[in-house]
Amino acid sequence: MKTLEQIRAALPQYPVEVEFPDIDRWRHGNTGVDYVHTFDSHIDGPHVMILALMHGNEVSGAIAVDRLLRQGLHPARGRITLGFGNVAAYARFNPQDADASRYIDEDMNRVWTAGRLDGDEDSSELRRARELRPVIDTVDFMLDLHSMHEAAPPLIVSGPLDKGMDFAAQLGSPQHVIVDKGHPNGVRMRDYAGFGDPASPKNALLVECGQHFAAASERVAQDVAARFLLATGVVERADVAQLLQDDPLPAQRFIGVTEPVVAQGMELEFSADYRGMEVIAKAGTVIAKENEREIATPYDDCTLVMPSLRHIGPGVTVVRLGRDIAR
Repeated sequence: MKTLEQIRAALPQYPVEVEFPDIDRWRHGNTGVDYVHTFDSHIDGPHVMILALMHGNEVSGAIAVDRLLRQGLHPARGRITLGFGNVAAYARFNPQDADASRYIDEDMNRVWTAGRLDGDEDSSELRRARELRPVIDTVDFMLDLHSMHEAAPPLIVSGPLDKGMDFAAQLGSPQHVIVDKGHPNGVRMRDYAGFGDPASPKNALLVECGQHFAAASERVAQDVAARFLLATGVVERADVAQLLQDDPLPAQRFIGVTEPVVAQGMELEFSADYRGMEVIAKAGTVIAKENEREIATPYDDCTLVMPSLRHIGPGVTVVRLGRDIAR
């Protein structure tokens, strides 16, 4: 049986095109939580938060948050909170083994339920989520900045609710919006508490800015951070104009995820070099095999959402299947 190290060695290796910011300067914030800073206008408005580093190797969000902090951004109304998530994993990043610093003990973006946060379990990620939770509980609008294992177009993960899709449309970019119910092995922060409650005015978006270490992902993270701050009304355009990209925005495409493809072990292999957002024209096309099992597209024009084998293992989702939905 192949090991995870052998599988990763056979996958595309991406150059590190960006500089990793030194975030130690931001350790002592003003919220009582390390690496979390809040700025209050003392004028009525929402409390909005931009969080980077839910995963320790997703540096584009850290670059955007570091830039906003260095810029000395303050809100015109409401409150802005800027923070870094899994700083312990980020601190041990090694470009020779870039995938290993995603987390220390477990995926921090799968622990966001009251049951887990209030429970007796312990892990590095649970401890950090519990530290962040009192701040997050006060947030009206959340932007969770991520990046992807493979070189694929950036995308918004809106969740399944109309309010999430409406929020994604308000930002207008990235072009691709993924409408899904989350992961079978845990709850994401963007679905936590009021963010995932259709009756709550709270709202959150998760944005995958592109491949982890690509210069283009750095630009996407800064652009979407600016769009988020403008959409929530806490800044004026002049405050974030330098972060916005000038390219015309293509019409957004909303893709409803219908099912995940979950590995049973370590033997699953894709039928081609899929990186993400490929549209498979014909139903029944075999996209992967795992021993005697063939995995085929269930319908025409099936979109492959974030395919990757870099963290394959029993019960791990290796790709999600989706199709266009009208908006």
